[in-house]
Amino acid sequence: MPATERPGALLHIDRIACDGHGACAELLPELISLDEWGYPVFHSTQVTASLRAHARRAVAACPMLALRLERPGRRR
Repeated sequence: MPATERPGALLHIDRIACDGHGACAELLPELISLDEWGYPVFHSTQVTASLRAHARRAVAACPMLALRLERPGRRR
């Protein structure tokens, strides 16, 4: 990752809450794809500044509220 693209946030998923709707992968295909059952697979949990707006949209679109975006070091 280039020095100018340091992660400013991390994606986390609550796998128990996730129902596999797939909105996250549709809105953030750079970081998320779907497995054969429709559940998200993260290519990376590190969200660079250039993808932060897309990540926020993916978090907001999750109907199960299973996806969240956090600053490094602020994990629940």
